[in-house]
Amino acid sequence: MLSKAGEVLVRGFAVAGLATAAVLAGQGAWAGGGQDVRGDAGHGTRAGAAREAERGAPAGTGRADGGERILFRFKDSRITESSGLAVSPTGKDVYYTHNDSSAGPVFFAVGPDGRTRATFTLRGAASRDWEGMAASTDPRTGRGVLWFADIGDNLEGAWPDISVYKVAEPATLSDAVVPAVRYRFRYEDGGHNAEGIMVHPRTGRLSIVTKQFAGAVYQAPKRLRADRVNVLRKVGSAPIMATDAAYAPDGSSFVIRTYFSATVYHAPGEQVARVTMPELQQAESIAYTRDGRYLLTGSEGSRSPVYRVPLPEKVLAAPEPTSARRQAAPTPASGATGAPEPTPVAGVKADEDGAGADTGVPTSAVLLWLAIAAGAIGVITLIARRTR
Repeated sequence: MLSKAGEVLVRGFAVAGLATAAVLAGQGAWAGGGQDVRGDAGHGTRAGAAREAERGAPAGTGRADGGERILFRFKDSRITESSGLAVSPTGKDVYYTHNDSSAGPVFFAVGPDGRTRATFTLRGAASRDWEGMAASTDPRTGRGVLWFADIGDNLEGAWPDISVYKVAEPATLSDAVVPAVRYRFRYEDGGHNAEGIMVHPRTGRLSIVTKQFAGAVYQAPKRLRADRVNVLRKVGSAPIMATDAAYAPDGSSFVIRTYFSATVYHAPGEQVARVTMPELQQAESIAYTRDGRYLLTGSEGSRSPVYRVPLPEKVLAAPEPTSARRQAAPTPASGATGAPEPTPVAGVKADEDGAGADTGVPTSAVLLWLAIAAGAIGVITLIARRTR
């Protein structure tokens, strides 16, 4: 047992830990381009309600700092944990979403007014922990394809494999049960928690982005097999605690969302720019508009909003690297789901402004947390030795 003095010290370090958490929150606000992260926690309070009222104008009129605007709010009372978001690749003004875990293998087609136009159930599918979705187009048929990622693993390896379901985009917007193809995956280096999925629009090759302090982008094989487990291989790093990811419609870049901001890349490790995101209760999803000029981002919660955020001009004007064009060339192999060959990069380059990589939480905050944790362990160890 610890002495009385030891107990005081341990309690002191507990308080220091709480203070560090507060610092992390404040630093996270800085990482998000000046957002007040406390505003997220403010939902349900008078201050939070005031902000929501100010920003909750009807679709098309609600505006917020940085040029973003509320595109719509989900009206369906069943959509309480919108975790994935995708824009229909073939239908006009159709948006897809699904709830988080324990909600059943169901997704919703939503109109530009936020009202549900159809509800679809995947036949024979499970929903252990759905965390994201993506949309692509079958190059052979021109038909839309939807992908649903059952990839959440909060225990970092509790499941022997994870699953992604592939569904042909419904031709009509009416409630239906739709067939799905299940692909199972495992990481080459052990289990990970993940929430981001993206599919290259030119080739259909799938990538998963892990949600960890040392996050990474993992790429699936060119050809997916439904009869065995597919291996995901690491091709680059990702920001801290990534919650979603998406490819641009032309495949020239992709975006990774964190709780605080979003970062656009040409390829793993080739950062283009960081994009400030609006305040959300719990930032969960991101997608591109069909014209590739805006990002859409959503949150969990009842009647949660979907924001439209303009991409910086330097992103729209940035030329696609020759390496990215070469990697994105379609693979003609029959049945391939194919995509760019990875170019592993150890680090992440700074953007044009020298802002550096988007780490989700700034490095200074992480170092502060590690310093306090190390100090606490050292003092507790010393006390334990003296009180044997």
